Amino acid sequence: MRDMGTQDIGLGAMILRRAALSPELPALSFEGHTRTYAEFGKSIRHMAGALHKAGVNRGDRVAFLGFNHPLFLETLYATAALGALFVPLNFRLTGPELEFIINDAGVHTLIVDDERKAVIDTVRERLCCRNFVAAESAAPGWGGLAKFLAAAPSVESAQRVEPDDVALIMYTSGTTGRPKGAMLTHANIFWNNVNARFGPENMAGDVSLTAAPLFHIGGLNVTTLIGFQSGGHVVLHRSFDPGQVLADIARFRVNTMFGAPAMFLFMTQHPAFATTDLASVDILVCGGAPVPEALIRIYKARGIKLCQGYGLTETAPFATFLGSRWIESKLGSAGTAPLYGDVRVVDGQNRPLAHGQRGEVCVRAPNVMKGYWNRPEATREAIDAEGWFHTGDVGYFDDEGFLYLCDRVKDMVISGGENVYPAEVESVLYEHPAIAEVAVIGLPDEKWGEAVTAIARLVPGQELTLEALRSFAGEKLARYKLPLRLHLIEEMPRNPAGKVLKYQLRERFAAS
Repeated sequence: MRDMGTQDIGLGAMILRRAALSPELPALSFEGHTRTYAEFGKSIRHMAGALHKAGVNRGDRVAFLGFNHPLFLETLYATAALGALFVPLNFRLTGPELEFIINDAGVHTLIVDDERKAVIDTVRERLCCRNFVAAESAAPGWGGLAKFLAAAPSVESAQRVEPDDVALIMYTSGTTGRPKGAMLTHANIFWNNVNARFGPENMAGDVSLTAAPLFHIGGLNVTTLIGFQSGGHVVLHRSFDPGQVLADIARFRVNTMFGAPAMFLFMTQHPAFATTDLASVDILVCGGAPVPEALIRIYKARGIKLCQGYGLTETAPFATFLGSRWIESKLGSAGTAPLYGDVRVVDGQNRPLAHGQRGEVCVRAPNVMKGYWNRPEATREAIDAEGWFHTGDVGYFDDEGFLYLCDRVKDMVISGGENVYPAEVESVLYEHPAIAEVAVIGLPDEKWGEAVTAIARLVPGQELTLEALRSFAGEKLARYKLPLRLHLIEEMPRNPAGKVLKYQLRERFAAS
């Protein structure tokens, strides 16, 4: 028997091995077409051959820009099979934003879908790429995919990689400042999937549905990649449409799905929710924001378990996990560390704090990134000498060791010299029956330094005043934590992961 210590755990080797082991099983469904693992593996080998023919070699970077599509996954695995690095790009970014990331990563070959070619054309002359490939149809100045694949030999096997070799460069969302490219290794992906498989809930369902964007770590590596690793069937959606998600859950007998709480909320608000057969669903995995209690109750009534994961791009993503058995008793908690990983809370001098004390959340695990691409100083700031990754999140442990997140270090509001954690205030405000969504920020104030400010979207037909809100929240919050200002809006600005973009709210209401 081969020594398992020498086993290649690279993404490319994994998917081609899975294709050989389970050739007849369904691998990927997309817009009415289902491919087996044999067919999926054949497409990956062909794409790897085309990339290699185009000059992509070990260590080169290949990027994909576009909505969810099988080609995204084929390119990811093909790139890995060559020992190259895959760079998923956020399709919501502007031309200048994409220009920075593409040049920062030094992308060799760029594959773009039809809807995003025009954005790239605005900055193309300033890009470092050697190859520009139109993913769906040819266009002036673009090599079409059919031509790119034509006459290219298929690779028979994946190049061997080491566990610490970088597989993905995933750029942070860039909600503040320039985005940084988190270098995720083949081992990072492998160990994240091990933790997901053997945690409080097994997320390797026979059938998983992916509607969250693949360029985001949640959409890519919570259920999607583990699904392929486990030989499961992945139902891929180009984008999130609650009605189509409900229809495909029933059609494909979906077991599990990852999404932001807002996605699962929108599903409950769809007219088809009440009549859709959801009996196949075992568990829904939430990330990106706390799960409201009302949402837990809605799905519980349908016999569906909700669980919550906490993590970042830099942790690939699981840092902690709250299983369904605790989702109500530990409401608001981010859970506990995974089987293979540690979490602690430290003070400003990097000293571990006792349970109940608030400080920065730090993670040390085999799924923590190697570092930031071309950012050695940022890497040293983020990962200390003992290997602890400093998340920038404020949290504390309760007496049973469950982690609670208070807020981002940078989002903390200092009002009248007191620290106010917006997430704590938000959790209380969400209980008001008139509030559909709420975000708490700090705005400049001559008297208090910063004024605790609530930005809310109301339930249709409801009204709310600042006085009524303060009266409601005053039963559970100290006076210094109560909102001093209230602004009502029609829609919250969010990033593709579903997180509220608080910096946009600060910019919008700073002068009001």
